[in-house]
Amino acid sequence: MKGLNPCGIIIFGASGDLAHIKIFPALYNLWDEGFFPDNFFITGFARTKMDDEQFRKTIYDSMNIYCRKRPIDVKHFKDFSKHINYLSMSYNDIKSYESLKTFTETKSKEYGMPKNLIFYLSTPPSVYQDVVEGLNNSGLASNKEQKDGFSRIVIEKPFGYDYESANELNSDILSAFQERQIYRIDHYLGKETVQNILAFRFANAIFEPVWNNKYIDHIQISALESIGVGSRAGYFDNAGIIRDMMQNHMLQLLSLVAIEPPAIFDADDLSNEKAKLLKSVRRLTINDVRNNVVRGQYDRGTIGDNEEALSYREEKGIPVDSITDTYVALKLYIDNYRWAGVPFYIRSGKRIKEHKTEIAIYFKKLPHSLFGKNSVENLEQNIITITIQPNEGIELKIGAKSPGFKMEIEPVELSFFYKSSFKGTPPEAYERLLYDIMEGDQTLFYRTDNMLISWKLIGDIINGWKSLPAPMFPNYESGSWGPKEADELINKDGRAWHNEI
Repeated sequence: MKGLNPCGIIIFGASGDLAHIKIFPALYNLWDEGFFPDNFFITGFARTKMDDEQFRKTIYDSMNIYCRKRPIDVKHFKDFSKHINYLSMSYNDIKSYESLKTFTETKSKEYGMPKNLIFYLSTPPSVYQDVVEGLNNSGLASNKEQKDGFSRIVIEKPFGYDYESANELNSDILSAFQERQIYRIDHYLGKETVQNILAFRFANAIFEPVWNNKYIDHIQISALESIGVGSRAGYFDNAGIIRDMMQNHMLQLLSLVAIEPPAIFDADDLSNEKAKLLKSVRRLTINDVRNNVVRGQYDRGTIGDNEEALSYREEKGIPVDSITDTYVALKLYIDNYRWAGVPFYIRSGKRIKEHKTEIAIYFKKLPHSLFGKNSVENLEQNIITITIQPNEGIELKIGAKSPGFKMEIEPVELSFFYKSSFKGTPPEAYERLLYDIMEGDQTLFYRTDNMLISWKLIGDIINGWKSLPAPMFPNYESGSWGPKEADELINKDGRAWHNEI
């Protein structure tokens, strides 16, 4: 990667967890590896009262817990922190934004740099509208080309609560910024293995010719966590897994594994192909929601080394009668020439037995076996498994003759793992995404149409649930693989979830 352009980064909500756990460690790592120029500044904007030195101390303490390069050298951090300032301001006061504007102009002159400004909204979604309005009314935002610099805005998920609120939020942002200035972050897209889905498909001549319904039987996409809701109860109980994971992460993974090759590898072409793919996903009727969607909520159980786990309704901040989903499994179809008839099984849940995010591509069984007692039924299908976390890599399961005098076929795996195949530590997701934001590359970010199409698809499910009776929650134990109905969803098609042991 090359060096970055001079810029000022203003982080709204800079005293919060996201800024301290993800954003500042990522910025420090980019600086430590030499990507930042000498002329840059980072400004924290939040309501919490503190001065510059107190703020820098909180960042240093957090990075010694969360940064991949810890422990952090004190002297080295001081060099970095000279570029960091803090403003205690109000999100809904125009005077705060006028003061911010004056501050950024002063800093730009001090560093002898263009007015290149990045506004990062690391705040609760309820504050987004206030920030955008403040930036717009103060003249900090600009949706026109400027000779003396650029302005960009970065927005964390959730991008709305449903289609209507997402559309309204988008209209608010577009009143101040153009689409080319808006960076909607989905941190999954910054993960090396997720990006490698495209490389695996389109940089290897042996895979793309068989990446279709003629050879592939079905595809499974799983994002499972052993943790519960933790400190996110207030947000999660209003969102559920359906909004927290399915609307963004899971549909993005579906897009990458199923899109057509773009004409060229750039942001617009890739987003165009994603939009076409998402438009091809078959919309779900209420009968589809009843038969092809499973929702669950975790009960008490044991996790890991017999650690006792509370039920979801016993978690701090969760209502005792909550019907929020902590697990969702669904079956989708993509109605286009490449994927017609191929089911996509997608699941995500909390308090599951094993922590993993993976994509499993199951190829069709052989039409006939040459190997005696190794009948077609006994031969295992070829499977490509793309593991996104925790042990990033790709495995290909094939059939091979086992040692001995008889022709007996056993499954073996051809594999590579990032840790063993590549030297060094790869950048974390936020490092890659922040680098791209500063470079002005939107390839790994959500475009408006993709976001709204995703909300329409997920809205079918949410609206269907409103018309159907809620399950008897809780309906799966912590430390299990999820509700039995999720097994039935895939078992009734003669298939099973990948690698459940």
